[in-house]
Amino acid sequence: MEINEDVANPAPLGLGGFALSTFILNLVNSGLVEGGSLGIVMPMALAYGGLAQLLAGMWEFRRNNIFGATAFSSFGAFWIGLASFEILSWAGIISGVPKEGLAIALVAWGIFTLYATIASLKEPWAITWIFITLTILFFLLAWGEFNSTVHTIAGYEGLLCALIAWYSSAGVLINSMFGRTILPLGER
Repeated sequence: MEINEDVANPAPLGLGGFALSTFILNLVNSGLVEGGSLGIVMPMALAYGGLAQLLAGMWEFRRNNIFGATAFSSFGAFWIGLASFEILSWAGIISGVPKEGLAIALVAWGIFTLYATIASLKEPWAITWIFITLTILFFLLAWGEFNSTVHTIAGYEGLLCALIAWYSSAGVLINSMFGRTILPLGER
């Protein structure tokens, strides 16, 4: 499959939206920031993690990049769904979900991310490491619904995932702008 290089690469935008939303939420999951701080997480998740990432996915379709299109569109939808759920819950429009329900959703996202991780083996190593850490994160968060220590560990692991995604976003953007490798991404 050949990527259409005539269209700007939306990956820095998609990776940045993913990184920022993942970072803020996992500051809370890790216990480093008070849970009441979720008020800023969900609007950021909806706009940058959700909408911007979904748009990046659509632009990846235009570039003929099935991996980027699937990953960014899917995780953009994840953030839109999560933020919508939280906002509707806070507004009292829908009721909360029991731990088991949330754990099932997290496992389902873990399954998707696992097979996306296999596909990411054709991408630079930095991207593969995002998917490895994200797969682990989803399964830890599912387990963490029943164990607060695991939930805290998941938060720290999520921070690692976010930092790798930010590095990847910076690498694609900076390397593209300079026309050479400034931040190595582990090209294969």
